[in-house]
Amino acid sequence: MILPDPTNARLTRAVVAHDQTGAEVDLRVVEERPLTIYLNSQEIVTAMTIGDYPEFLAVGFLRNQGMLLPDDQISAVDYEEDLETVVVRTARETDYEEKLKRKTRTSGCAVGTVFGDIMEGVADVTLPQTEVRTSDLFQLAHQINTMPSLYLEAGAIHGTVLCQGNTPLIYMEDVGRHNAVDKIAGWMVMNSTSADDKILYTTGRLTSEMVIKTALMGIPTLVSRSGFTAWGVEIAQQIGLTLIGRMRGKRFLCLSGETRLIRDEPGQAASDRSAKD
Repeated sequence: MILPDPTNARLTRAVVAHDQTGAEVDLRVVEERPLTIYLNSQEIVTAMTIGDYPEFLAVGFLRNQGMLLPDDQISAVDYEEDLETVVVRTARETDYEEKLKRKTRTSGCAVGTVFGDIMEGVADVTLPQTEVRTSDLFQLAHQINTMPSLYLEAGAIHGTVLCQGNTPLIYMEDVGRHNAVDKIAGWMVMNSTSADDKILYTTGRLTSEMVIKTALMGIPTLVSRSGFTAWGVEIAQQIGLTLIGRMRGKRFLCLSGETRLIRDEPGQAASDRSAKD
């Protein structure tokens, strides 16, 4: 399993703060640095990221934007740390000049961006109608919440986990939830990983961008400990994505895909929920 590395000194920086009493506090904060992504000879975007797994981020971003096609042969992925660039090279010649002119700023923290016809392309996605067990969801929530992470070390960061059944496979973090998802997408592409039986778990909100990215990756189930937007719920219902939000312990809300849930382990009763939920 690939996990975040809280001990990687390159991902955080030591700073000094003063608390409400004026006392000095030493702490570590998450780094944020630019990464420019090229597809062959064309500059595509500069993303703000913590800087780990740049190759996965570049490949996943291009795939989720529809710029890398499913049958594309990737000949090389070259990362230059000094220049803060990643060049993804393909056997197919590419030119996305017109697509780059059509840009949508998304609600993602660290400012997400989608290009061209990605918003319309999700309508053509056909997802497998994979069933999900509540016992698996409860086990995943417990495991993920107790794993080492940069969030526990420094905060101000989102996590996304690719899971199969009740087993986490790969855990990615970044300042923007869209970056964490793109890293997982890149890992799946570069490792030829099937999406049919996978669950994507995220700490971030279930927005339209998150739903679209998950659908384009072919993953049938999206789960979050956070909330959701109306458009995100609407898209999930239209394309048959199982969407589960506010996953806390043995509590959750299913917004789409209720018929695909197998309730083999009871959840916490509604009367036990706190007012904050």
